[in-house]
Amino acid sequence: MEITGVETIAFTYESAVESDEKGHAHPGEPHEATRTLTKVTTDEGVEGYGMGGTAAACRVAENYLLGADPFDREALWQQLYRTQRLNEGTLTDGALAAIDVALWDLAGKALGKPVYKLLGAARDSVPAYASTMVGDDDPAGLGTPEAYADFARDLVDDGFQAIKLHGWMPPYSADPERDLAACAAVRDAVGPDVDLMLDAHHYYSRTEAKTLGDGLAELDYRWFEEPMDEHSMSAYAWLTDEVDVPVIGPETAGGKAQTRAEWIKRDVADIIRAGVHDLGGITPAMKTVHLCEAFKIECELHGAGLANLHVLGATELGDYFEYGLLHPKYDYEGSRPWLSDPPLPDENGVLHLPDDPGIGWDLDWSYIDANRV
Repeated sequence: MEITGVETIAFTYESAVESDEKGHAHPGEPHEATRTLTKVTTDEGVEGYGMGGTAAACRVAENYLLGADPFDREALWQQLYRTQRLNEGTLTDGALAAIDVALWDLAGKALGKPVYKLLGAARDSVPAYASTMVGDDDPAGLGTPEAYADFARDLVDDGFQAIKLHGWMPPYSADPERDLAACAAVRDAVGPDVDLMLDAHHYYSRTEAKTLGDGLAELDYRWFEEPMDEHSMSAYAWLTDEVDVPVIGPETAGGKAQTRAEWIKRDVADIIRAGVHDLGGITPAMKTVHLCEAFKIECELHGAGLANLHVLGATELGDYFEYGLLHPKYDYEGSRPWLSDPPLPDENGVLHLPDDPGIGWDLDWSYIDANRV
């Protein structure tokens, strides 16, 4: 079997999400947006798909993929990884991830197995935590501690047994005491048996981060995420020693598994963060998972998407799948019209791994074709 094509399919859809000046998502007025799929084809008619990607990245990847055996995923990923050095603006980690996921999807379809089985299945279901959007100034949205508490009650009623708050971040007023007020209100609303986490403003000072961490420890939060610039490992090493709530990271720091290895070596975090689209695909995500296994450190996956779910299905390390981003005024379940049957948690907040070969995308091709760019 040989690869005969690498391309990006772009299509439009109606989005009800808008980004603020810092890039954080909020509910907004419906507007036209564009989504992409990366497609890898072979001479035997087997195809694989990955969410995201760009035409420019595919043009770079064609130099190495065309004519190659699609099962040589490791060799192909290593070649593309080395190619990133002088193509960082084109072959981003997200674009590399779309190609790598497409190759895994293709392999699963060729062999008639879901990807998590190819990776070495450890479980067939994973609990999900409800992950909120960042705070805003809307009392009926996420504008007050009471609004967060009301939304948390609704999420527990929907079956979720864990919730992660994204606190207030610029351009909205970011303040440790404001975050702690929301965290306390949510703990009071849902009681002691629901796991709670906080993803804070990413540029707090050490003293501000410690104030938050001490408060979260008193509230029995499960973990504390990215309250400072992640380029300073020393700051995180200090914070991990200073607070009793587990610190998780890195999320946005580049360097793939190598950066995670440095964080582990220096005891910079209590829980390591990985993610298919952060690291450049399923291939490097699994390297990171196995790295964490070797050092007996927890590893949690960042972001939604079926590719992350398959990685979680191949390990027992991660406690939760991140579901969202959610908001009281946003219909997350209806936000993906290109999927005929989007994956949803069951009544107990649990997501089940797909049985279909490959990643298990249930793509609505009638919708995609009707809206192609």
